[in-house]
Amino acid sequence: MDQLTPVAAIEYVWLFIMCFGCFLVGYFFAKNHSTKVYGKRLDECLSEKLALRESLNKHAQSTFGHQNPSIKARKTRNRKGELHHPKDSPLDFERIGIAEESEKDDLKMINGVGPFIEEKLNSIGIYTFEQISRFREEDMNQVTELIQFFPGRIKRDDWKGQASALKKKKNSPE
Repeated sequence: MDQLTPVAAIEYVWLFIMCFGCFLVGYFFAKNHSTKVYGKRLDECLSEKLALRESLNKHAQSTFGHQNPSIKARKTRNRKGELHHPKDSPLDFERIGIAEESEKDDLKMINGVGPFIEEKLNSIGIYTFEQISRFREEDMNQVTELIQFFPGRIKRDDWKGQASALKKKKNSPE
């Protein structure tokens, strides 16, 4: 039987260089092949993504009046931290009625209004059942936009009807 002879260090270096060279050749061939095969599909996906972004911007422009479809903040307080006066609001407070915080009803009694929504309603000047009972369709849409609530939810939950019933219950002698 032949004895194994020790290998010189230079042979290990040459073996490493050959293996590394084979790796690089394989890597670049695979990269070139995948670019040819998947490059066209990647370009298609990119163009679809750009088209989708453009259509979203057009939709946002027509729906919200601005390019960015993100939520637009409404100013509800001035620099002193005081609430804006209702006259600054797009709501028709001459028809709905102006109420002060001291006249405030418990709006949480209306199904669909929790503490958070009640606070938002108060911040735009809605404090009483009387005001909500006077809502029209355009008021509901305006309030939905102002408090950033689910579209159509005010009408579906019949806030106006509930507020009318609660107003009558509040005003009736017990």
